[in-house]
Amino acid sequence: MLSLDGLPNEVHDTLDAFVTQVTETFGDIVEGIILYGSAVRGDFLPGRSNLNILLLLTSSQPDVLQRYAKLHRRWSKEQIVVPLFVTEQELQATASVFPLEYLEMQAHHRLLVGHDPLVGLKIDLRHLAIQVEQGLHGNLIRLRQRYVEGGSGTEAAAILLPLSVTSLLPCLRGIQRLLGHPLTQPSDAVIKELETTLDADLTGLHDALQLKRGLITPGPAEVPRLFQRHVASLESLIERFAEFKRQGRI
Repeated sequence: MLSLDGLPNEVHDTLDAFVTQVTETFGDIVEGIILYGSAVRGDFLPGRSNLNILLLLTSSQPDVLQRYAKLHRRWSKEQIVVPLFVTEQELQATASVFPLEYLEMQAHHRLLVGHDPLVGLKIDLRHLAIQVEQGLHGNLIRLRQRYVEGGSGTEAAAILLPLSVTSLLPCLRGIQRLLGHPLTQPSDAVIKELETTLDADLTGLHDALQLKRGLITPGPAEVPRLFQRHVASLESLIERFAEFKRQGRI
């Protein structure tokens, strides 16, 4: 397995054991096991972040999925979420459908075993702006919906803020790509860079990121204000993105 600098030894041990069991269980059906996301990007928080896996398979039929379902109970306790199950043909066919996700994976992944399908994968960027815009608006709409669903209280806000900023970060890096800017590694630096470039107040996104990382512990009176700032920052981001698009800068 490739060395993954910055990850705790226990995470290395978990990944080693995972690869061993998956390859033993599936044999030749597995063509590659790829780690992507925060563990590779440098944002991994022990005890908080998940381990994201792509399983490259020769088949993703229900009987194959059922075999993994038997392993899921163990690995979910080790922060490994249910992997993406794809064949190489599917990956190639959907490269223009999921440009944001695949560009993220291409930029930050490690091959744990087998064949790496992301090297040389051609991704059509023509649809990237549409997907980023959809992601921004979708985040805001779902945030409102889930806030009401959760009772519109402090507890709901505290849960939703980290979830919202987590799903926004790929969109922010997508905006960097659309602007032709070099990708900034740490997530807080991405927010800061776009705050300057777009001339938008993204303080609420930064606060949500700090909350996600456990760096701030706001009291019950402060959480609603954090939520309001986050929504305001997201609305500002959407507005500035639309303006840059109208100006032909994106």
